[in-house]
Amino acid sequence: MCRNIKTLFNFDPPVTPEEVHAASLQFVRKISGFHKPSKANEAAFLAAVDEIAAASGRFLQSLETTALPRNREEEAAKAKARAAARFGD
Repeated sequence: MCRNIKTLFNFDPPVTPEEVHAASLQFVRKISGFHKPSKANEAAFLAAVDEIAAASGRFLQSLETTALPRNREEEAAKAKARAAARFGD
C-alpha cells in the first residue's frame, strides 16, 4: 500500500473533499506509475482521479461505526513517533 494514502474514515472533523481527492491522486499515481502524466494520458489520468474520489467519497459516507472518532492531532503524533522509531530522529 502506498504510505502516502492515509486512513480517512472516522475522524472529527470529518474528511474533506480535498483529502479524498489527494488520496485518490496518490492512488492513481501509484497504480499508473506516473507522477505527472504525459499530455496524451492527462485526460484519462484526471478522469480516473475524479472517478476514484467520487467512489471513495460515497464509500466513506456509507460506512458506519460505533467507535469514537479519532483525533487528527493524536493520529499525526502517533505517525510521527512511528517514523522517528523507524528512521531515527
